Amino acid sequence: MISKFKLVSLSVFAILIASLIAGCSAPPTRSTASRSSASGASPTNYNSSIASFSAVSWQALPGWQEDDLSQAWPAWLKSCDALRKKNSEVNWRQVCAQANNVSSRDTQAIRKYFESNFQAYEIRNSAASDIGLITGYYEPVMNGSQTRTSTYNVPLYGYPNAWRKSKPNPAPSRAELMSSGILQGSEIAWVQDPVAAAFMQIQGSGKIRLEDGRILRLGYAGTNDQPFKSFAQWLLDRKEITRSEATMQGISQWAKRNPGQVNEMLNANPRFVFFKELPGNVAADLGPNGALGVPLTSERSIAVDLQALPLGAPVFLATTKPLSSQPLQKLVMAQDTGKAIVGGVRADYYWGSGDSAGEMAGRMKQNGRMWLLLPR
Repeated sequence: MISKFKLVSLSVFAILIASLIAGCSAPPTRSTASRSSASGASPTNYNSSIASFSAVSWQALPGWQEDDLSQAWPAWLKSCDALRKKNSEVNWRQVCAQANNVSSRDTQAIRKYFESNFQAYEIRNSAASDIGLITGYYEPVMNGSQTRTSTYNVPLYGYPNAWRKSKPNPAPSRAELMSSGILQGSEIAWVQDPVAAAFMQIQGSGKIRLEDGRILRLGYAGTNDQPFKSFAQWLLDRKEITRSEATMQGISQWAKRNPGQVNEMLNANPRFVFFKELPGNVAADLGPNGALGVPLTSERSIAVDLQALPLGAPVFLATTKPLSSQPLQKLVMAQDTGKAIVGGVRADYYWGSGDSAGEMAGRMKQNGRMWLLLPR
């Protein structure tokens, strides 16, 4: 997201996910490779107060040799676009300059580039554990209209004009906003499903597919500064759903069965997110901008805790796919952040746009391990 009002990233959705699913998958299988070819030392050019780092050999990264790094390369080039312009304790400029000499289609050349120019560091959190939580997020895509119709009658709001000069303190809750009339005239799009609209607020951005085929891209424009509370937990507390049903899909199904209670459920979360229309020259196939200021790449971007890891850095991730033991071992880029992402071994994995990405993100709460890649 690129708004000057940006306070949190898309990955605030992880607050909801963390309260939805009780169990985690088993930790990813540890590599039996030793650290013999690496010093085990900490990096000299980067440190964190909440994470520790130990140099390891490339053989210690499970799935490193099997990952198709050409799929991660565009995301790394986007990181370089931003890192070249930033002052950082890590010197990214030289490795980013060398990236210009690498073929984007040659996986082995890309692997050699990283192995020659970077050192991999095992990440441990403040409790000295190398196992942490991996959740998922996505960008919603919904059909909609820029005018109210009989089909599209659920509004998405821009930042209230009345608040631009003087915002009330404290600002009203969602329930108070919806009944106050202050939002009238701030509508920027209309969609069909109030629950889907609420999930778009949790994500902080999304795409609206208009009837003429155009894509309206909405980005984060601010909030009412109220705390986030999970309406999934509200349903669980009232035994309206079981814990296995506490997913985006399960909540949507409950709402269809109980239309008269939907507004009460949504008001259980006092936080309200406002949107803005992004420029028309933003390509529809690009992901939303993360905290780094570059478009996120499906399945190759993550959100991290910036107290632990440097924004833009390559990270190797070893976890499992949602609700399974199937390995998910990939090179990803730390291009986003969020209030829910706290800790050294902690990431929110960006699945992409649309319903299928949402299904994966909505079910993801896995154990995982992470390695930070820093220039030598």
